[in-house]
Amino acid sequence: TLAALIGSRICHDLISPMGAVTNGLELLELSGMGASPEMALISESAADANARIRLFRLAFGAASEGQSLRCEGLGDILGTIYRTGRITLDFGLSGTVTQPLAQVVVLSLLCAEQTIPFGGTLGVAQQEGRLEVSAKGGRLQVNDVLWNSLGAMAPAPEVTPAQVQFLLLPERLAALGRTPEVEHGETELRLRF
Repeated sequence: TLAALIGSRICHDLISPMGAVTNGLELLELSGMGASPEMALISESAADANARIRLFRLAFGAASEGQSLRCEGLGDILGTIYRTGRITLDFGLSGTVTQPLAQVVVLSLLCAEQTIPFGGTLGVAQQEGRLEVSAKGGRLQVNDVLWNSLGAMAPAPEVTPAQVQFLLLPERLAALGRTPEVEHGETELRLRF
């Protein structure tokens, strides 16, 4: 809980200056400053930083059961992050989700992302009342120690900062009363809960 509150505080304090940067860029455009590759790069970087802060707030901040999030808003955040680069996103959720469930989705995506370091597709779908996060790529890299720890098939592993989501996800799933099921082959991984 303390770590989640700290995460929320850091993200809250960073989002205001990022908003100011974005507003400043809009004012520069309105003042007649012409479009340039430099301005486009700054604008894209500011939008990416803003989306990442919002994503980290969802993943690592405090999540209240009483609050909900529109799936469209979650899809926008994720779409901004995955709009360029080696990973594409297939986001198939609609309606609203509770903040804790949105947190589980984001943590699951952060876990799944690590299986496709050379690129591929991340997917989020809902089927028969369960959520599914998938990763598809030419060559999956599945760390069995980390993935086995999700379903309590192994004790919690030691992780690097880039893998902290593997420690948080089982805890958040248990709080929701959900059990993860993981299956994978050479080119696809599916996590259902």
